[in-house]
Amino acid sequence: MPHTPRQEQDETASAPAPRHLSRRRLLLALAGAAALSAVAAGAGRVLAAPPPPGARTGRPVPARLSERVRTLVAQLTLDEKTTLLHGATDPAGLGQAGYVPGVPRLGIPPLRLADGPAGVRVARRATALPAPVMLAAAFDPALARAYGQVIGHEGRALGQDVLLAPMVNLIRTPYAGRNFETFAEDPLLSADLVAEEVRGIQAEGLVATVKHLALNNQERDRMSVDVRAAEQTLHETELRGFEAAVAAGAGSVMAAYNKIDGVHATENSALLTEVLRELWGFEGWVMSDWGAVHSTVAALTAGCDMEMPGGAYYGAALRRAVDDGRIGHDVVDTAVARFLAVRERFGLLDEGADRPTRDAAAGARLALRVATAGATLLRNEAGTLPLTGRAARSIAVIGPTGAVPLVSGGGSAHVVPDGATSPLDALRARAGDGATVTYALGEDLYGKPLPPTVPSRDLDAVDVAAAGTWHHEGTLTATEDDDWSFFVHYSGKRPVVTLDGVELFPVKAGVAEFFAGGLGGRAADGLALRRADRRLAAGPHTLTVTAQGGATGQLFRLRAATGATRAADRAEAVAAARAARSVVLFAYEDASEGRDRTGLALPGRQEDLIAAVSAANPRTTVVLNTSSAVTMPWLDGTAAVLQMYYPGQEGAAATAAVLFGDADPGGRLTQTFPASEDRHPTAGDPVRYPGKDGIEEYGEGVHVGYRWYDANDVTPLFPFGHGLSYTRFLYADLRVAPAGDGLDVGFTVINTGTRTGVEVAQVYLGPSPDLAALGVDQPSRLLAGYRRLELSPGGRRRVTVRVAARTLSSWDPARHGWILGTGRRELRVGSSSRAFRLGTETRVGTP
Repeated sequence: MPHTPRQEQDETASAPAPRHLSRRRLLLALAGAAALSAVAAGAGRVLAAPPPPGARTGRPVPARLSERVRTLVAQLTLDEKTTLLHGATDPAGLGQAGYVPGVPRLGIPPLRLADGPAGVRVARRATALPAPVMLAAAFDPALARAYGQVIGHEGRALGQDVLLAPMVNLIRTPYAGRNFETFAEDPLLSADLVAEEVRGIQAEGLVATVKHLALNNQERDRMSVDVRAAEQTLHETELRGFEAAVAAGAGSVMAAYNKIDGVHATENSALLTEVLRELWGFEGWVMSDWGAVHSTVAALTAGCDMEMPGGAYYGAALRRAVDDGRIGHDVVDTAVARFLAVRERFGLLDEGADRPTRDAAAGARLALRVATAGATLLRNEAGTLPLTGRAARSIAVIGPTGAVPLVSGGGSAHVVPDGATSPLDALRARAGDGATVTYALGEDLYGKPLPPTVPSRDLDAVDVAAAGTWHHEGTLTATEDDDWSFFVHYSGKRPVVTLDGVELFPVKAGVAEFFAGGLGGRAADGLALRRADRRLAAGPHTLTVTAQGGATGQLFRLRAATGATRAADRAEAVAAARAARSVVLFAYEDASEGRDRTGLALPGRQEDLIAAVSAANPRTTVVLNTSSAVTMPWLDGTAAVLQMYYPGQEGAAATAAVLFGDADPGGRLTQTFPASEDRHPTAGDPVRYPGKDGIEEYGEGVHVGYRWYDANDVTPLFPFGHGLSYTRFLYADLRVAPAGDGLDVGFTVINTGTRTGVEVAQVYLGPSPDLAALGVDQPSRLLAGYRRLELSPGGRRRVTVRVAARTLSSWDPARHGWILGTGRRELRVGSSSRAFRLGTETRVGTP
């Protein structure tokens, strides 16, 4: 029967207003700037500018200190003050990332700081939320606030006071190992989402620490790389999210590891004082990333208030610097006052503050909601999805992450979940009793028992007694030249395994164990896991294993995968695919803090597996549990591709809901997927990535992400903003009207299909001719606003998207400020940065 269109509804979408400078500071910024007369004549209007060099408007102590904080600062001894400015070991051992002792004499309690980009990382179980990049894919700031509220509530319930999140660094290169921990390649979207997540976290009484300020966009050489970015590039791209977090009231900011223009971020006064405090008005405290402080006087005077996780520079060294007169008491007092003021604001200056009870059920509901909302359908040929009818009654599930859930990435974002169902179990439950759902491994993550060694000894289940030592030396024979993968599963201390005298699984100095990946770091039964790939020549090889029982004993097993075992796994998968009506193949990529990706292809032999399976059954859907963009030479052979990132503890249920059509895939890409390894913004130029001779230049300027593809006329595999629905949408009736210094862009979206579906309507803005005349570089188009909509069949909605004055502006490095981009400007509306449905031109500024 026909559906009756719903009555049109009007909704206005507006980003949080930028924090403007005070009149006094704006006058200081404009003083002596005669060059701005050209702007006043119509070439653009200055919205805000920083103080000129030498004009200090910051105060040595925050302006709004309470009497209590002033009194505490006055009562603290120098030793007590320095104790509050660096981390220490937590005597309670809760397993969080950091601890700052209190001052019992004055009733100041200790402070605990937990990692938390995707949940609260402590020694206990917690809600493992989908990765932030999946949250961002929903294009929904309200959902970001709810995400923050769950983390904030759990953090307080789990005994924590500060959350080391959110991460807001832009996705600049697809190789970056922590792309899954952050939001997007687009500055506006990142700014909107981080602001709302901060508000959500802090509404629950947990202090948010926005990180990593700034230009920390890769893991490779992150401790030492010297990043060079032009002033305009900084303000228009990387800094937008941090500025939004400050405007949202973030209590703390984390200074990054890297250098900026030759100066460590923790010692960079231009960043920490002139921009963060004086330009943006930040009143919280700045802490270092873990081990990022390299000096005492330079770091503290630059504006880094706290050293984490220990006190190598802010402990005894700081006391000596004060005693020697190299640093003043006022500088120390300022840092302490900032720290205490935030604690007072959050009620963290009193012992025994009430903490809520953890609500695991609420966390699970939000995790499912985010995973469903962020599920992004990249390809869907001939209506392959959703699975219905015969296609839903005969399914082959293939791939290791089909049977073992890939909940999260590795490193500080890894959270031990309350529980996680495998996609295989979720699909079987959803398909029902009348369906046949089979499983084939396809790609081995954990290895198979080793062939017998000489002398023969079972290495697949070794139990070492407490305080004991277990040793084995034997000969492993390869029957032919082959690529081997070795796997050690272990509890306790990692066994020492050597092959032909070379250690297979060395412990790398300075790299914590948690830097191993979220999937590759654990076996299915929870034992720690490490992998080593080696090319072995045919013949005998000497294998030694030494394991220590330690205080509680040791359990380990040594396994391997070879060409023969891989061929058998692939053959089993192909047979399963042929026997089924539909195939759901799960592909993975195991990313982690501490390392960048070495390529954009799926790891291992997954590409060959996908090609073989899809050739055997063209009704193959590939589900990607990956951290960032991947190349897809296998794409044309598949029927559908569903991007599920790292979907958290409820990822299996969300995946099943989307595959069977219980939910519309609601996600859209927040990063462009390149068509090949050599066609993306950081490809082929080591100066741009990973850096040359220790220096990295952001040579793309303001053309980050999709803007680079537009500027260079490069066709991506999938564009920014792309994502498919199970229904169709029509756009109509575009109208633009002035709204203060901004614009209101109105249009109607109609669901012309037969299913309820989600659309993310996106507004893109063209450059200003007046700014171009001034020589200001501008993208050919940029995201100016968006709106997530859910419409029933035949439903329509009138949407008004507010384009703020900040979005209409560019940072002019000649004037050191935001300049309104006046003149005739193009506006386009559509479903991605390359799929436009409506377009018009409008005039910005005085006609």
